Amino acid sequence: MALSSYKKYQGVVQPLGFVSVATAGTPVCIMANVDANNNGSPSATTTYGGVIPESAQVCRAVTLQGYKPGAANNGMIINTGNVYVMLAAANNGSGNRTDSGAMVKVLYPGADYTIGGTAYSDTLFSPYQIFLDSDVNGEGALTTLLGVIP
Repeated sequence: MALSSYKKYQGVVQPLGFVSVATAGTPVCIMANVDANNNGSPSATTTYGGVIPESAQVCRAVTLQGYKPGAANNGMIINTGNVYVMLAAANNGSGNRTDSGAMVKVLYPGADYTIGGTAYSDTLFSPYQIFLDSDVNGEGALTTLLGVIP
């Protein structure tokens, strides 16, 4: 079964699907399913070496749910371990689940969390600054952007 992938979207919601942490302890950007090379990140350089933050996607909120696809893609099931919502490493930090200085939230199995306001709030931020790490290989979060502006 092929999964949907909304790569160019503007509006109230943009599903990013299940964002998997392949190896526990190695954070993954929540945009990995739609932009694996982070080309749309505010820090991405162009071919001429400049920075193009004006083309970076922003959103008003991100929802995360502690679920993963079941066997044979038969619906979603609860994670067995924690998922860590992280910011990128700073000041020589690791940026992974052991770096409490970069940790935003511990998402317990089956829990949900929203970063930001609502799809209609005034808050704007880049989803490229949010990463996930996990206790268990292959677990992660069902992730959706709200209030997307390309």
